[in-house]
Amino acid sequence: MAEYYDPATYPKEWNYLQPGTIIDQYVIERELAHGGFSSVYLARQRDDQIQVAIKEYLPRKLAHRTWNNKVVANDEENLRLFQCGRNLFLEEAKVLATLKHPNIVEVVSFFSANSTVYIVMTYDYGVALDKLIKKKKMKVTLEFLQTVFNALLDGVEMMHQHHFVHLDIKPANILIRPGYNPLLLDFGAVQAFPGGEQKQRSKVISKGFSPVEQCHGETQLIGPWTDLYAVAASIRSCLDAKAPVSAIERIKKDTLVPAVKAHKRKFPDAFLQAIDWAMTIDPANRPQSVQEFRQALQIFNEV
Repeated sequence: MAEYYDPATYPKEWNYLQPGTIIDQYVIERELAHGGFSSVYLARQRDDQIQVAIKEYLPRKLAHRTWNNKVVANDEENLRLFQCGRNLFLEEAKVLATLKHPNIVEVVSFFSANSTVYIVMTYDYGVALDKLIKKKKMKVTLEFLQTVFNALLDGVEMMHQHHFVHLDIKPANILIRPGYNPLLLDFGAVQAFPGGEQKQRSKVISKGFSPVEQCHGETQLIGPWTDLYAVAASIRSCLDAKAPVSAIERIKKDTLVPAVKAHKRKFPDAFLQAIDWAMTIDPANRPQSVQEFRQALQIFNEV
């Protein structure tokens, strides 16, 4: 651990690995994205020059990077939390390595370096669904929704069959590749079910997409239906061109106009009713499996 850390004088360029940095068998090209717990970089393998995405564990509230790229806890008080999170990050890598599906980001390898952990994933070209929605880059047709979410549900179903829930499905974590082929990203909140001991490094909440049981931290109520709420909310965000009302706000006063009413005559009733069903506040009253949700959507069965 560094002897002294002052956020006010900390060099901003140390927040990220710099282009040209060599780590293991890879060369960092540039930063792709970052969040509260990690950063993702575009990198290239040194031997064959194949591009990959590398995710680095660096929780900025708990740790920082030193001049020689070592990641260390900010102070003794945060050391235990940093080490615990690092172990959970490694667990995420191991989970992802077992989930081989064309619509789930693929882990190539993972390794420890610089006192932290790195996950190496295949690099896919595409645009995050939230950016397509925000910039209105595509026309939201039934065909578009059918293509994207049918394939996405394939990946989600396989994950559930392995007794894992994603817990952070949202347009920002859905990469749309050529041919409207989706790729589910960011498994930082992944959790085994049935519940039990809470193993997340922190509660991950995405406003508008996380259902009530997740917002309240009721781990015993979390299951496939939790992800299905998020999938339905992602479909709804495509229809509305914005995120739905948050689950917490809906508990206080549900102002979310049902999809079957808001988009009547624009899409099949069964399709809209299925979205409303999966976005029911009470988890016990939602579809309990991907198969059940598919049957309600009906239109997806025609693919």
